[in-house]
This record gives sequence, C-alpha cells and structure tokens, in this order.
Amino acid sequence: MSGKKKFVSLHLILYFRKMLERKFTQYLERFLTKETNKILLVNGARQIGKSYIIRYVGKRLFSHFVEINLKEDYEGEQVFADVHTTDDLYMRLSNFYTEPLGDKSDTLIFLDEIQSYPHLMTLLKFLCQEGRYRYIASGSQLGVALSQTPSVPLGSVTIQQMYPLDFEEFLWATGIGKKWIENIREKYLREEALDESTHNILLKRFQYYLLVGGLPEAINNYLEDRNMVRVRQTHRDIYNLYRIDASQYDREHKLSIRKIYDLIPSNLENKKKRIVYKNIEGKKGKTFSDYANEFEYLTNSGVTLEVSAISNPHFPLVESEQKRLVKLYLNDVGLLTSILYELNVNAVLQNLTSINLGTVYESVVAQELTAHNFKLHYYDNKQKGEVDFLIDDYKRLKVLPLEIKSGKDYTEHSALNRFLNTTEYGIDRACVFSNERKVHRKGGIIYLPIYYCMFLQNEQQNDVVILPELEDVPL
Repeated sequence: MSGKKKFVSLHLILYFRKMLERKFTQYLERFLTKETNKILLVNGARQIGKSYIIRYVGKRLFSHFVEINLKEDYEGEQVFADVHTTDDLYMRLSNFYTEPLGDKSDTLIFLDEIQSYPHLMTLLKFLCQEGRYRYIASGSQLGVALSQTPSVPLGSVTIQQMYPLDFEEFLWATGIGKKWIENIREKYLREEALDESTHNILLKRFQYYLLVGGLPEAINNYLEDRNMVRVRQTHRDIYNLYRIDASQYDREHKLSIRKIYDLIPSNLENKKKRIVYKNIEGKKGKTFSDYANEFEYLTNSGVTLEVSAISNPHFPLVESEQKRLVKLYLNDVGLLTSILYELNVNAVLQNLTSINLGTVYESVVAQELTAHNFKLHYYDNKQKGEVDFLIDDYKRLKVLPLEIKSGKDYTEHSALNRFLNTTEYGIDRACVFSNERKVHRKGGIIYLPIYYCMFLQNEQQNDVVILPELEDVPL
C-alpha cells in the first residue's frame, strides 16, 4: 500500500486554489477523444502545470486513471528501472492496483516525468501497438531524452510543447471574460484603437503580467491576496529549481549550463543582448559549437527561449538562421522581473525615467510568440543594425519584422527603417508595439499597443487545410 501512495497517485487531496483555464486543455481533450491510435508526449519546463492539466482531463474523460511519477520512482525504489517489455510494465502496474483497469476505452495510464527512464520511450511504440490501454506521458527534458533514446517511437507518438500561461490566459485568470477579449480582437483585426478607459485597463493588466508572469503557482499566489512577497518567493524557488535540475540531469556540462542560465538577465541588459561565449568560462576563442550541448539542454528543457540571428532574411526564415549569434530569454517574464527588480513593483507600474523596460518587453513578446507556435529569430546586420524579432507570415509567404518599444520614442527605429528600405529583402510590412494607445500606419509600418501582441497567432498550426481534388487524367 505504501508503494501505491508513492508511485501511483490518484491525487485525492482537493485543490482549493483557483483552477486556471488553459488553452492546452482543449487540445488535450481533442487528442484523447480523436487521436486514439497514438500516444501523446507533453514536453515543457517543470512547474508550468503539465501534470495538473493531464490529471484534470484524464480523470474527467476516463473511468480509470493511473498516474505514475517516474522521477519519484527513480529517486526512490526504482520499481520501473528494469522494465523493458510491455509485460514488465503490466506486472508493475498490477502490483499497485488490484482492481481491474478496463481497456483503452476507459483506462488512461499517465507516465509523468518519463525522461527519468529514457528506455521507456522505446517501449511506448509497443504499448501503442498492443492497445491494451490509452497512454499519455510528460516530461521536462523530453527533447534531450529523445536524443538519447536508441529507438525513437516514430509513428506511435505525437510530441506537443506546453508553456506557462500566456497573456490572454492571464487575463482569463484575473476575471476578464472571453467575450470582452473577442471584442478587442476584432478591434485588432480592423486595426482600430481601444477607447482610453479600456486601454488603461489592459495596459495595467499587462504590467501586472510582467510582474507575476505565467507560472501557475505564482498566479495563484497573486490571486489569493496580491502579496508580491509570496509571488517573488515562488519565482526564486522555481528559478533555483531550474538550476538544480540542470546539474542533476547533465552532470558533464552542469557548471557551464548553470553559468549560461545565470548570465541570461545580465546579457539581456547589454546593448546586443546576445550570448558572449568568452564570458561563460572566461576563455577567449569560444564559439557556439563549444556549448551546443548546453544550449540544447536549456532550450529542450523549456527553461529558456532561443532566438537565432538572421542577416539576410528570406521566407522561410529557417533557411537562413545563424547559430553563432544567439539570444536567450527566460521562459517566464515573472522570473526576469523578479531578478531585475525584486519587490520594487514601481519599476514596472510607474513610468520611471531611470528604468529601461526594453529587456522586459522583449522577453514577454518572446514568450507570447513561442506560446503561439512561432520560431524565434532576430535581424542582425553590421551595416543596417538589429530588429528585435522576425517571424514567418505564412499567409503572405513573407517575413514580418517586429520592433518592441517600452518608452515614448516608439517612432524612432532607424534599423527597422533601413531594413524595410532594403529592396532585395522584398519586405513591405512591419509592426511596432509600444505603450501608445493609438493605432496608425506610416508607410509600411503599423503602430500597435503592446497588449495586441497576444493576438499574433501562427494559425497554420491549427488550421485544417484540404487540397483541391486532382483533375482526372485520361489514360
């Protein structure tokens, strides 16, 4: 019985905290009801709510829900360490559950923190083929674990990335209704500004999001009593947890991983904001290739967001990205403001001339773009300068540059102007986001309020695209 409590958790303890509504919930429900022949792997950093959502949806859709925390098992009795066949797994399950589990129509097995045992990744293929039960797995370093798996179960699994709450989800959590947001979305689509009152409400919510961020525990602490001392303690705890995870998971590179992670806030405060490789270990001549494993860990574990440089932009951007010039952002803007400003919320809430919020604004936009399925790039050219972000506009099959401004000089952007005037790029549109309420165009540049960044969506990820029928060909 003690083993059951430790490894297979039914979580009968009630959570009295607010159930945070997530967009991922709808995706998970669709997958579990429609994709019946595949296993879902949910990847993402720790403490972003993966297990909570899987548990919530799994218990609602299935009569039998079995949860196994493989990280706890790995750190404890290692009951699943020598599981190499489906029969081995079924036997371990039977040790914890004496009651019948049913079949794939009513039983879901949740393998949490599966990266603790990379060999179980290979087993997923055979569990899927046998189809005795439905399975779902999650982990915080699945990308790294898959690279170490001798036989990746291609065709049997779907990998989906999960992130902290984006700004729209934060609005839901703070009492903003979906209908109200949809009305604002219509304004965005028509390129119209909001009235002064609505603008002030949204801008204030955006500032609070900069302080609280999108980590569920931090948001719940904020919602309970708005006590930023508790919120900041949560940020410190999670930041340290990410650092500890790095040293436990990759012992060979742990010191340089932690050094790179610790350097992110100070790097972002520099003019160029990118990683200076000689500063990692204090050695000249170092390049990206010397730290490729470290960068892979930090990005695949979900604790950082990588932005690759583009010097000669053409659609699609992936064809011209450069790995030698990389920026890293923290996965959550609340962690960044916690490090930069600690408990001084006025640094964000008040328009202090001594504080440059450019780094914070760029970080939150990077977080939004990543959550909305965009791959992150920025423009870097010695002659023309830098532009904050470049994204693929799949509808127009062109590149869309984005400039993020936190101050009143939002119309000053010489690098962006030179970028648009480079005819060989063939780019005729750009967006500038700032605190300004008014929406207006000047040439090919549209000026938008910063909170409108929540409506930048890579819809290609969700669309259903049907090819036209082929013409009949006479034989």
